[in-house]
Amino acid sequence: METILIVDDEKNYPRILSAVLQEEGYETLTAQSGKEALGKLCDSDVDLVLTDMKMPSMDGIELLEKIKEIDPELPVIMMTAYGTVEKAVEAMQKGAYNYILKPFDNDSLVLFVKKAVAMYSVIKENRRLRDAVSSQYCFDNIIGKSKAMQSVFEIIRKVAPASANVLIEGESGTGKELVAKSIHFNSPRKDNAFVAVNCSALSETLLESELFGHEKGAFTGAISMKKGRFELADRGTLFLDEIGELSQSLQVKLLRVIKEKEFERVGGVKPVQVNIRLIAATNKDLKKEMEAGRFREDLFYRLNVIRIQLPPLRNRKEDIRLLTQHFISKYAHERTSQVPVKGVDQEVQRLFYEYGWPGNVREFENVIERAMVLCPFDTIQMSDLPKDFTDNAYNRLQIEDIAHDAPLYKTLSMVEKKMIERALKMTNNVQSQAAEILGIGKSGLNQKIKKFKLDVGSKN
Repeated sequence: METILIVDDEKNYPRILSAVLQEEGYETLTAQSGKEALGKLCDSDVDLVLTDMKMPSMDGIELLEKIKEIDPELPVIMMTAYGTVEKAVEAMQKGAYNYILKPFDNDSLVLFVKKAVAMYSVIKENRRLRDAVSSQYCFDNIIGKSKAMQSVFEIIRKVAPASANVLIEGESGTGKELVAKSIHFNSPRKDNAFVAVNCSALSETLLESELFGHEKGAFTGAISMKKGRFELADRGTLFLDEIGELSQSLQVKLLRVIKEKEFERVGGVKPVQVNIRLIAATNKDLKKEMEAGRFREDLFYRLNVIRIQLPPLRNRKEDIRLLTQHFISKYAHERTSQVPVKGVDQEVQRLFYEYGWPGNVREFENVIERAMVLCPFDTIQMSDLPKDFTDNAYNRLQIEDIAHDAPLYKTLSMVEKKMIERALKMTNNVQSQAAEILGIGKSGLNQKIKKFKLDVGSKN
């Protein structure tokens, strides 16, 4: 139920207005002065203020100014007599939603109120969605406790408040767009647009129109003017994914936009000025692309003001346990079984650690999402995993890679030692966790550590 604050120094007027609005289903609060109104505004969730123009001590204009300091978007309707219409116009210029002349009929009042409340309802919903998105892309919600990811978090923390261009490098599936959104939604630009473009998804001609827009008649099919992604991202952030796929001609145009902060639409001659933050991402080595003559050196240095390198999942396997629980929680709602999933079987966990994850976090999420749908029990089993995934995982160690004359006991001993070293590294030498990963007891692990003379410190 929406709440309306009625402000008038006359005793009877607020009572009458309250009765009318309550019949329409609104909750009402009343105040007889601007000071009292501000107190109630701070203590209550108000959707509209209906205030008289002429009041002692603090008039309607002053009250309006104070309200706009508290919430610039809260609608305020001024009630005024014919003699103060000029004041009402002044109030409109200072942000009042509208004004209504006394005396007014109840139908007119209700119509004004309904329109104002509906408008503010949309504003509040947009706020809620913005807050939800901001929370979702808070860098604290990017999963990772490894040193590599902690370094990424630290860079995001430092770079988010600035406006410098950012280049994010990493293999496909490492979360480049997630990092870009985290930078945007933790920056002063968070209330403006985050616009993403995949530079590899469109042909050169279509991409140019998509980035810069076009004028009516610029080419066949251009039946009206269209704004491009640069304009849509004005005062916000433009994310160019797969920047290494840009053609040479588009690289030149992008460089000009970065330098001049303006461009022309396709088929246009009038410069369009923009204020954007540019974040680019690539899974290619741009330095090698420059050496091969496929990427402009001057553009690279314009983009590479701040560089963030995302590690592949195989290089931060200590995060796998956290990611497992995160995705189990994320896809819990997709369960067809009533039994909640608590975790994964020990053999599954071991396979997750041993697998190379060429598709990185995106591949890992896909595996967990599928398993959450198919798993009938409270623990994800090997049978819940995709067959092509398990086949690929088990086929990573090829017998052909081992020398034909290698003694069996030495080969097995070498593999055993490497697996123990890897498990200890993943768990930061916490032996109980390493033993769990390896599927052996802690005492058994201790014996093997002594056997291979491994330096593990004093962690248990």
